[in-house]
Amino acid sequence: MNADFNTRFLTDTDETGRFIVSSHRTGAKYYVEVIIGAHTPEWGSIDPATGNLMHKKGDGKYTGGIKDKESMITKENGFEKIHMLGLGESPHAAIERLDAMKPDRIAT
Repeated sequence: MNADFNTRFLTDTDETGRFIVSSHRTGAKYYVEVIIGAHTPEWGSIDPATGNLMHKKGDGKYTGGIKDKESMITKENGFEKIHMLGLGESPHAAIERLDAMKPDRIAT
């Protein structure tokens, strides 16, 4: 990935949910996008009196994810191994699993 791609990837991260994790042990970089789908839960607080979902001021300002058609993690952008995680699966846990399979970076 070049610097221009990284800049575009990391633009508006509060809105897109995109972030990059760099492994200090292996030197590998992991690009993450939060995909919003039909099963993405709504966030808020439950009003105990009515049982309805409430939103506080400013809630919903950022979606924190993108639709799958907006993904920048594609083979066309140079990504060879693309992993889709299951509902509720932690991207950090998945990265730890993937990174554990790689050899340590050779110190220079």
